[in-house]
Amino acid sequence: MLAPPCDGRVTPSCEAAVVPTVETMRVTSHLTSVSWIPSEAVKGYTKPAFTMGIAHYDEPPPDTIDDLEALRAADAFRLAHRLEAWAEFDGGVLVDHGARGGLIMGSTTVRLGRLGVTFAAFSLPDLRPEPEIGDGWIRFSQTVGGRTAMPLPRRSSRPPYLRLQSPFVWTTLSLTLHADGRAEGSLSGASPFPRHWVYGADDTLAMKAGLTDYKTWAGQEGAESTPWGDEDSPVLVTAAETALEREMSALIMRGGRKPVIRSLEAGTVLVRQGEPGSSLFLLLDGVLTVDVDGRALPELGPGAILGERAVLEGGLRTATLTASTPVRVAEASPDIIDVAALARLAEGHRREDSLA
Repeated sequence: MLAPPCDGRVTPSCEAAVVPTVETMRVTSHLTSVSWIPSEAVKGYTKPAFTMGIAHYDEPPPDTIDDLEALRAADAFRLAHRLEAWAEFDGGVLVDHGARGGLIMGSTTVRLGRLGVTFAAFSLPDLRPEPEIGDGWIRFSQTVGGRTAMPLPRRSSRPPYLRLQSPFVWTTLSLTLHADGRAEGSLSGASPFPRHWVYGADDTLAMKAGLTDYKTWAGQEGAESTPWGDEDSPVLVTAAETALEREMSALIMRGGRKPVIRSLEAGTVLVRQGEPGSSLFLLLDGVLTVDVDGRALPELGPGAILGERAVLEGGLRTATLTASTPVRVAEASPDIIDVAALARLAEGHRREDSLA
């Protein structure tokens, strides 16, 4: 005799046929990028405007972003970018999704004596292509940008061979949401200048562009070499430095005696293991490789403080540091930093111990 239909009832004879209900999982996350002009980053014939105080460099953004609008009102950045996304999965299958966000363009203040004039910025349309969808994941991408309204005289290869408009600034953020609740963010493209920092879902600094290229950026002819001309610029992304290093960076750059700014071509050795040395270095721009006893350690990006172990441990360099890209460093005397702070920094910099 045939068994009666189960009709969704849980009985000994029907238990194996019951399909458990899977609740829909909603995954949300966000990314924020902030673009700013770091100290000593401007080169060429436009640099005097910054050194004379007509234009200004920006203070490094905070470790945690609490209020973007307050930072914008304080003229603390040139461009900010926010990407928020959500996705719903049912049994690992994407059933719905959405994204929002966009550009928060900063202003530019120019000062002549006691007078200050603030220029509004020009924004380009946000670019938000259809998201990529895979097995149990979805990836959102968004590009925002524009240019400051302040005239920036620069040479051009086209008549009349002089451009007054500033080049375009932009960032491209990507955010991948997974059915298991994970979220992964990245800075997948950006203008060569200025500096770009990226904050994660907890609004703390997570990553940064490792290299700025003012010359290439200033030579931009138009939108052809931007995402609005279907050409994004790849970006070298590095991990964020520690909060202690950011505190020390401020002391090195603005704590009294001005540091010596050095520029290195790719392949140049900054310091060599075993050689004497007493200077501290702040990596302003670019990426350095680290070699200890012939072993390669993780690379270092902008914001890293270098050289403290030679100061504390007998005056000999403990690693060889080589520029893997063009690099700018600030060289300073170690006496501007408290010895106890240097010791804390050195304890966190025993990078070779991780390979033991």
